[in-house]
Amino acid sequence: MEIGLKKIIILNKKEGETPLEALESFRSKNKEYKDVKMTYAGRLDPMASGLLLILTGEETKNKDKYNKLDKEYEFEILFGFATDTYDVLGKVICVRQDLTQRKELEQEIKENLKYFEGKFIQTYPIYSSKTVRGKQLFEYARNGEAVELPSRDVNVKSLKFIKLRKINSKNLRNNVSKRISKVQGDFRQKEILKLWRKNLKFERGESLLKTYFICSFYVKCSSGTYIRSISNSLGEKIGIPALAFSIKRTKVGKYKLP
Repeated sequence: MEIGLKKIIILNKKEGETPLEALESFRSKNKEYKDVKMTYAGRLDPMASGLLLILTGEETKNKDKYNKLDKEYEFEILFGFATDTYDVLGKVICVRQDLTQRKELEQEIKENLKYFEGKFIQTYPIYSSKTVRGKQLFEYARNGEAVELPSRDVNVKSLKFIKLRKINSKNLRNNVSKRISKVQGDFRQKEILKLWRKNLKFERGESLLKTYFICSFYVKCSSGTYIRSISNSLGEKIGIPALAFSIKRTKVGKYKLP
C-alpha cells in the first residue's frame, strides 16, 4: 500500500446507504484508494447511520478483531407500529392507535429497561445477514421458507432513557416516505411504503391527526447486539407494537465520529 494512505478510515455512513455503498462512495471520491484492498468492519443496516470502520491493505486481515469491539448507539423507538424487520424499512404487521398516556408510557419504558441490560441471549432477527445452512436469514424470509432462528449471547453494558416526544400521523407519514426513498436496490420499498401510507391515512384538519410517541435512548453494548431486536422486544414487554425508528452508531471500541 502507498505511503500516506490510512490503514483505518472512519466514515459517517448516511441513512439509506448500505455499508458497501458507503465504502465505494469513499473510494470514488479518493482516487488514491482506487486499487487498494478495502473492507468494512461491523455492518450497519440501510436505515442506520453513523460510524463505519473501513480497513485497508494489510489491515483487512484483522477484520475479526475490529468486528468484536464494543459499540455505542443513539437510537429512537417508535411506539404504535411493528414491522417484520423491526425497523422502518419493513412491512407493517401490527398497529395500535389507542396508546397509553405519556406519563404512563414513560414509566413503563423505564421499568422495563432492566430486562435489556447486562448479559442475555438474543435471537437473530429473521431479516438479518446471519448465515444458516449456507443462506442468509433474510433470504429465507423473502422466500417464505421456515428456518429455526439462531441466537447468541450479548452484553448490554449501559442502556439509558433520554426523552419521549410526540409525532402526528401526517409528519410520521412524510418522515417515513422521505427516508425510505433514500434506499437504493431491492429492499421491498414499494410494498413497504404502500403499507405505511395505508396505515397512516389522515383526515383534513390538524385536530383529526393521530398522535404517536418516539423515545430516544443511548446504549453501549457488545458486538452483535441488534438494536432493532431490543426495540421490538421492549414493545412486546410493554404490550405495545414498537420498532427502531432511527439508529446512529457513535462509537466502535476507541473510535469515535469526528
